[in-house]
Amino acid sequence: MTGTMPAMSKQMQDCVDACMSSHSICEETMSSIMQMGGQAQMQVMRALMDCAETTRMCADMMMRRSPMSADMCAMCAKACDMCAEACMSMPDDPQMMRCAEACRRSAEACRAMAGATM
Repeated sequence: MTGTMPAMSKQMQDCVDACMSSHSICEETMSSIMQMGGQAQMQVMRALMDCAETTRMCADMMMRRSPMSADMCAMCAKACDMCAEACMSMPDDPQMMRCAEACRRSAEACRAMAGATM
């Protein structure tokens, strides 16, 4: 046994890429909200934190071909949907709109992977 893993499918690689993109933009968006000062939108911050952590973990699990990847993808899709909704509460903020869009793409990719055989 050589210990090599089979190559990732395009669908899985697209999902990993979408998750990492969401992770990155959620982190950037948290920083943006903190710089605004004043009373931070705690519900939005929680959604951003949950999404950032979940997408990173989901991508990691897919990359190592964890047998729990499908379950994690389903949970990740839910976290991304919640984050996109939270970001939409600030429609005049371009950073929040970019974050919402990235989270929607990630949620869609994760839902597809949750239903796929990994």
